[in-house]
Amino acid sequence: MNEELHYIVKRAAKGLMSRREFMGRATALGVSAVMANALLASAARAEGPVKGGVLRAGMAGGESTNSLDPALAASEVPFMVNMTWGEMLVDVTAKGELDMRLAEEVSSNADATEWKFKIRKGVEYHNGKTVTAEDVIATLKRHTDEKSQSGALGIVQGISEMSAEGDMVTLKLASGNADLPFLMGDYHLIIQPDGGVANPAEAIGAGPYKVVANEPGVRHTFERHANYWDSSIAHADQVEILVINDNTARTAALQAGQVHMINRVDPKIVELLKGVPGVSVEAVAGRGHYVFIMHCDKAPFDNKNMRMALKLAINREEMVEKILGGLGTVGNDFPINAAYPLFDDAIPQRTYDPAKAAEHYKASGHDGSPIVLRTAPGAFPGAVEAAQLFQQSAAAAGIPLEVKVEPDDGYWSDVWNVQPFCASYWGGRPVQDQMYSTAYLSTADWNDTKFKNEEFDALLLKARAELDATARKEEYSKMANILRDEGGLILPMFNDFVEAKRAEVGGWEADPNGELMNGRALVKCWLTA
Repeated sequence: MNEELHYIVKRAAKGLMSRREFMGRATALGVSAVMANALLASAARAEGPVKGGVLRAGMAGGESTNSLDPALAASEVPFMVNMTWGEMLVDVTAKGELDMRLAEEVSSNADATEWKFKIRKGVEYHNGKTVTAEDVIATLKRHTDEKSQSGALGIVQGISEMSAEGDMVTLKLASGNADLPFLMGDYHLIIQPDGGVANPAEAIGAGPYKVVANEPGVRHTFERHANYWDSSIAHADQVEILVINDNTARTAALQAGQVHMINRVDPKIVELLKGVPGVSVEAVAGRGHYVFIMHCDKAPFDNKNMRMALKLAINREEMVEKILGGLGTVGNDFPINAAYPLFDDAIPQRTYDPAKAAEHYKASGHDGSPIVLRTAPGAFPGAVEAAQLFQQSAAAAGIPLEVKVEPDDGYWSDVWNVQPFCASYWGGRPVQDQMYSTAYLSTADWNDTKFKNEEFDALLLKARAELDATARKEEYSKMANILRDEGGLILPMFNDFVEAKRAEVGGWEADPNGELMNGRALVKCWLTA
């Protein structure tokens, strides 16, 4: 290896050069892409993680109303907070494979109606107690209680019987579910001592970091859990999340070195930010989507013609271009795209059609009064501008949308899942069953469109138990069509996760499961300098 190539390989392995820059310079030196990737991977393994220091993230998606109760995490900051102090039975890797966490083994019977999770021995909570199988049962039972308001309610409701014996947890299901282990990786299902029943917001878990300071809407600081079981992660001595909802301020904090990584880079400044020394933009396509949601049980959205009118009155291509800057793809009013296994790409793509939208609007019998669409700057990047584009395209169909901009603080507690028509977003889920069970099953607490359809529910249960991939794909396709045509979801675009980090951050990995390495960036990354 010549001297210059050795130099750039070492810098890239340490995170001091973006992969894009490395590949460009390596190619200029006559190295093939395959060889360059192999050299970089080898150097990264040799370099290894660096221990110590304080790693900081600047994040949009935090509010003064946020709680440390894992059941209630509904926006990006509480999600990341809980993924920093908490540990689930399993997690999901960037490649979509199971990552065994508190469970070290998972097995099932032939028809996937009974699952066993073997709990690791000797794993310690932050308070010194040891994780037990009984804690797992107590945690899952808490999330089955509707009073918990858990975002995982739709997932755990399918468990008919739970038991613990020694280090083994046994879950029996009302019907088979081949994806159950992936569902146990839901970020609400953090295992807590005695299930967290007495005080779920105490933030006592078995995760890599302990909460030191919790100032909702401002900052969250953590220190490494000294007796954490997994030595391969938790490299920094301390980590911190600064809540910076303003796009400009968040970007400035990164450039000034006040934080090492940020989420939700404004697509409008991506090219500009790419030219900033010491900063790299990281974008990955995944399952995230930006949406407008209608409550199917509230007027005027309880009228199917009204819902269809609004679905036809949105210009999806325009939104992808103007709101995402091309960093995403058009949506089709159901929450599944090609990133999911068993996606049906034969479902016709819905397009902007103001004439047909006008026909459905007239058929709805609406009185012509303004239809209020609520949004906020933090609902998703460009949410206010997207709502205004929607207002303009709907006006061409004679549909009177009124955009009401709400404050970010309190949006996820006072507007989302409360008001009948608003902007929202979903980070997606690893498998279709989890996405549908969380947000579209009739009984799910996070059914934010109040969509209730017996045929859809029956197909979901049938698909869970179906072990034949062809038959399961057909059932998922039927579900997608029902939701697309009957539901209250308007899904104009799937967004790429667009983030940025400083060059001294090592260990970064593109992860299509969620923002900032699916909430684990502070846990898995390290400081190289």
